[in-house]
Amino acid sequence: MTKYVLILSLCLACTLTHAQGSWQHGQLKVTPDGHMLQYTDGTPFFWLGDTGWELFHRLTLEEIKTYLDNRAAKGFNLIQAVALAEFDGLKRPNRYGQVPFQQLDPTKPNEQYFSIIDSTLKMALERNMFIGLLPTWGDKVTPGWGEGPVVFDSSNAYTYGKWIGQRYRKFPNIVWILGGDRPARKGSADWTPIWRQMAKGIIDGTDHHCILAYHPGGGSYSTSQFIQGESWLNINMFQSGHGSGHDVPCWQLVYRDRSLLPIRPTLDAEPNYEDHPVNPWPTWDPANGYFNDYDVRKQCYRSVFAGACGVTYGHHAIWQFYSPREEKINHADRYWTEAIDRPGAFQVGYLRQLIEKWRAWNRVPDTTMIENGQGEKGTYCTAFKTPDSSLIMVYMPVGKTITLKTLQPGSIKITWFNPRDNSYHEEKTRKSAKSMSFTAPQPGIGKDWVLILSRITS
Repeated sequence: MTKYVLILSLCLACTLTHAQGSWQHGQLKVTPDGHMLQYTDGTPFFWLGDTGWELFHRLTLEEIKTYLDNRAAKGFNLIQAVALAEFDGLKRPNRYGQVPFQQLDPTKPNEQYFSIIDSTLKMALERNMFIGLLPTWGDKVTPGWGEGPVVFDSSNAYTYGKWIGQRYRKFPNIVWILGGDRPARKGSADWTPIWRQMAKGIIDGTDHHCILAYHPGGGSYSTSQFIQGESWLNINMFQSGHGSGHDVPCWQLVYRDRSLLPIRPTLDAEPNYEDHPVNPWPTWDPANGYFNDYDVRKQCYRSVFAGACGVTYGHHAIWQFYSPREEKINHADRYWTEAIDRPGAFQVGYLRQLIEKWRAWNRVPDTTMIENGQGEKGTYCTAFKTPDSSLIMVYMPVGKTITLKTLQPGSIKITWFNPRDNSYHEEKTRKSAKSMSFTAPQPGIGKDWVLILSRITS
């Protein structure tokens, strides 16, 4: 061990001990019913992620601090970032002139490169945030599009997985995410054995103190379509993405995943990015405009109200950390420093506040209660209830009148929540009936609302 690495290790151990003092609830685990997430002490956890793929590769530590402070203030509690970045991440140095491996060999990691990940994990820990850590982007495993090169096989994937798992085994604020925008199988090609060995390495390296997910490619794919039977997998993910236009039916992907065995939490780990061109992959031509905050809200709310354990927001300039020193990718229209305060980033924070305020942890999706007013595509409503029906929420992408079977005896309180500005509008208490109609405070496209029905107890 070099003198530099020894000093770094000692400093990291001291700062990690200090940061862990404010980390109250432990690591993440799956809830007993299999559908949601909680800390090891039983405290519920609502996943509100942000997509920061190139975080370790393109930013300085000071820039990372600025970014984490901004995200923590908005309510994000997890950042998805990749150790071996997509865009020439094996050959192009990070901001400190370091590459991850010697001679592109995953069994020969460069300790100095990984020191920026060490520091970022510590900063996230101090802010009560998780890092959704991808050990590698998928192009280092799966041939095809992307910079690559492919460097992993089943043998060195285990070695690298064990090494990186052991390096970060003392950090309670990691969700391990394999995959990196690539399928585990495609046609006759099967890369599952490589990912399985990397997962085994992480599990062994952390002494089984880990939780693992898999981030698939876009186009309405879910982890469950490829590796549902893998015993190491704890969380299903899908990517409704940016390549199929507006209103990809993310809710259907949640319904499907929730119906499978074994039961796992599921979430949309990459819905449409705010300010990403609407035109389909692979052109990404902005002729049809860009996704806006309304597009973001519709997808995020509908997947969560369909029963997802949370959602990950993304902004097109932020995932790539576009700046004057970087070449823009796929028509990014502003620098990341301008993008961090776009309206969608605030509004997904309101979603987390809504779920936590109403303690809507055990969400049971149920659209059968909508008798009239259900729509399709851009107007499709999603709804959930608590198991005892004491709380019902309906997300309406368009302000209109809907009719519900309320399923609640006695009196109910009717509240409207505005997801655009985090405001509440209450109506008078009404006596419940088997069928009731409700009209949103403002009608029309772009005027989305959440209808909240809560039982009044005497």
